[in-house]
Amino acid sequence: MKLYPINAGNFKLDGGAMFGVVPKSLWNKLNPADENNMCSWALRCLLIEDEDKLILIDTGMGNKQDAKFFSHYYCFGDDSLDGSLEKHGFTRENITDVVLTHLHFDHCGAAITRKEDGTLIPNFPNATYWSNNAHWQWAIHPNAREKASFLSENILPITESRQLKLVSSSNIELNNGLLAQEQSNIISNLSFRFANGHTKAMMLPQIVYKGRTIVYMADLLPSIAHIPLPYIMAYDMFPMISLEEKKSFLQEAVANDYVLFFEHDIQVECCTLHNTEKGIKVKEVFTLNDI
Repeated sequence: MKLYPINAGNFKLDGGAMFGVVPKSLWNKLNPADENNMCSWALRCLLIEDEDKLILIDTGMGNKQDAKFFSHYYCFGDDSLDGSLEKHGFTRENITDVVLTHLHFDHCGAAITRKEDGTLIPNFPNATYWSNNAHWQWAIHPNAREKASFLSENILPITESRQLKLVSSSNIELNNGLLAQEQSNIISNLSFRFANGHTKAMMLPQIVYKGRTIVYMADLLPSIAHIPLPYIMAYDMFPMISLEEKKSFLQEAVANDYVLFFEHDIQVECCTLHNTEKGIKVKEVFTLNDI
């Protein structure tokens, strides 16, 4: 097995929205905002190569939206999905499976592309797309608060293409913030954790790699700055559930020396954690290549 970080670009979001109730005087030290109160974030996907499987976790937001849409998110930098795949010797046609942690546009936008005639088609023509039924139903029947994140043009063409498969889980929700876990049927070293605070039934891929357990954090912990318990995004639908999920996961991550892989941290790719007198803190910061 080989793992490759896939940098699908960078973008900006409002700092207050990303850090919730935490005052700017605190979070601005961790991710300094520009003159418009916008902080910089990554769209870091993960590629798993395992025998005949090439599995992409999340896709970034893509480029099919209009200029007005992108004027809100300020995409910048030279990284792109295709460019990053090519750097490692792959193309979109090589991808066998696309795992979508959840269906917010910045995680699944590039799952679908728009042809010159306006037709929407899968961006990965030979891939199976993976979600789960609980989250899929949540996304296609969105609440008013989350509706702007679930764009039908990113979601419905997947079903129309018949490339969608849904992970079956009888235990997506657990009490006390514990994250349910299900073995995937894609490859043996890949399983899924389920978190319900950010959005219903978000999937966190967990990979056994070189004797280590790597957890793709998606939006449970969008960045290293979100490790302290109160640092919860205003985007989270159920912040108190997020709080309990973070608390239990961080304890588990310390106990088992998990490697945390960050999707949105523009500087830090991976870290481990340890207990200190001031609570759970970052132990080491590194990249996948360091493992």
